Amino acid sequence: MSGSAIPGTTPAPAASAETAPERRAERGAWWRGAAIYQVYLRSFADGNGDGIGDLAGLRARLPYLAELGADAIWLNPWYPSPMADGGYDVADYRDIDPVFGTLAEAEKLIEEAHSLGIRTIIDIVPNHGSVEQEWFVRALAAGPGSPERERFWFRDGRGDLPPNDWRSIFGGPAWTRVPDGQWYLHLFDPGQPDFNWDDPEVAAEFHDVLRFWLARGVDGIRIDSAALIVKDFDSPTGADGDLDGVHEIYRGWRRITDSYEGRILIGEVWLPDQERFARYLRPDEMHTAFNFDFLGRAWDPRELRASIELTLATHVPIGAPPTWVLSNHDVPRPVTRYGRQVTSFSHADRRDGVPSDPVLGERRARAAALLALALPGSAYVYQGEELGLPEVDDIPGELRQDPIWTRSGHTVPGRDGCRVPLPWSGQEPPFGFGTGKPWLPQPASWKDLTAEAQAADPGSMLSLYRQALRIRRAELGDGVLRWLEAGEDVLAFTRESGLTCVVNLGPDPVRLPPHGAVLLASGPLDGDRLPADTAVWLRTG
Repeated sequence: MSGSAIPGTTPAPAASAETAPERRAERGAWWRGAAIYQVYLRSFADGNGDGIGDLAGLRARLPYLAELGADAIWLNPWYPSPMADGGYDVADYRDIDPVFGTLAEAEKLIEEAHSLGIRTIIDIVPNHGSVEQEWFVRALAAGPGSPERERFWFRDGRGDLPPNDWRSIFGGPAWTRVPDGQWYLHLFDPGQPDFNWDDPEVAAEFHDVLRFWLARGVDGIRIDSAALIVKDFDSPTGADGDLDGVHEIYRGWRRITDSYEGRILIGEVWLPDQERFARYLRPDEMHTAFNFDFLGRAWDPRELRASIELTLATHVPIGAPPTWVLSNHDVPRPVTRYGRQVTSFSHADRRDGVPSDPVLGERRARAAALLALALPGSAYVYQGEELGLPEVDDIPGELRQDPIWTRSGHTVPGRDGCRVPLPWSGQEPPFGFGTGKPWLPQPASWKDLTAEAQAADPGSMLSLYRQALRIRRAELGDGVLRWLEAGEDVLAFTRESGLTCVVNLGPDPVRLPPHGAVLLASGPLDGDRLPADTAVWLRTG
């Protein structure tokens, strides 16, 4: 293998840096190369025995996260909620749902995490609230034409038909009728009425919510469904989001965030158009945004390299760090996804009956972890990813809680399969998750995948992640890469520290570089050859 640079893998040229002077001050900032662990609180650890994860359970497991090598944790919504959509239907943005704990416990969590060198990122949901939120309750009572209804999208219908033909992302119409005859918009579940961001009271409310949590020490805000909050009712595609008005809203959020030292904004931005995606990362808007393009690529060298190059070409000119994500609470787990012989990833992978080879899936998931963690920028690890947990496909219908399951007429299983509570220890459920029956059933086969069992096995997925995150913290994170010439089924690149990553995505072993000491491999090597579906980190410089 010999070195060759490609567009998008070298440092941004001086001209680009001069167009974004604010970014020069960000070099070396903690978030540019952080390893961030996603906590789906309901399923992480149960501290009070009611079968639901909570703040007490998370606080007790903070040492585990510190030993893993997490620089920060990102928590899904922890607010009071009727749980129509796993907490993304927020009833009160300034409190903690009692099932999770108290506001005082949340403040203790932030403090205790800081003492271990772990920062805290929380979710804020600006697109929609809850039907139980005080604002919405008042809007229903106030009636048509009231100022209270202007905070949401209440509209008259077309006779017995809704105002337009927009569809909910969860299936079915995006409108629900209220007793007085008007309809309200919900791009997701009917329990999640959309806010009207044309109303200045909505912007003022969320500015206050930002200050509330930043004053309590949170280090970052992850913005849910960030591109959807502005609507255009004159357009048949006006519900698809990414309208120009969103950018002025987030500039206002950035000004608030910048008034607190070291805090960041992270966008959940699902956009296929990379040029429009990059607009959210301008120096006066968000610091980073999730890279869903990489997550959605198949286990194919051309697909993955194309995604890496596209991502770097998008981020480098504006000086923003990329993010690398293999999974989250909305998509099938990597072990199952990579074990399916499909040409691309989609949510259909959950429902189309495509079988998954667990051995192949684990081998590829291990290699994918080393690939993702070696790339420049920040990396996200979804809870259980470090344990190699598979998707749970056989949850009984009566136990499923994802609204996608209900709104699809029980034809689409939804996302519960990647949200099953974690196995910590023991030989049978609840596997140390807590003392009560978990809110979703755990497979009995997980006895071999508990954190306790894997901690004692140097060849386990957990041990691989611990070693990789330790090396990453010392040598990788933010920066650039230089591609190396390799076979068509191989991805190979080197980083500034001299660490080289080689991933064999083909069916046959390939020869390793002759002058490289092995730092870490995703699986056993074959002498000086790298087997199929295996990755290795080498010291070559």
